[in-house]
Amino acid sequence: QVQLVESGGGLVQPGGPLRLSCVVSGFTFSSYAMSWYRQAPGKERKLVASIITDNDSTNYAESVKGRFIISRDNAKNTVYLQMNSLTPGDTAVYYCYANPSMGTYWGQGTQVTVSS
Repeated sequence: QVQLVESGGGLVQPGGPLRLSCVVSGFTFSSYAMSWYRQAPGKERKLVASIITDNDSTNYAESVKGRFIISRDNAKNTVYLQMNSLTPGDTAVYYCYANPSMGTYWGQGTQVTVSS
């Protein structure tokens, strides 16, 4: 059974940092790319960042480049999203995403709210 479990969301002040984690089980984590998406209220879900099977291959949405860092620890089956210099525009539910050979999977989401 594939599971993606996010954590680390919460309320943060503008300019502050936050780190999200997604623990994965049910497939060979090290063999597949992982991604983070986000969905703001009333808007469609959008890709934030992706990482291929090693930490040297990443890509980011233009809106988060230079502020967010995606990384993975294959020994812990975990993908991270370090978010820095957060703005109210980053407020959204953040989802972990995987597409291994057996299908497409989403985590339950974790709320990130940036507000003073």
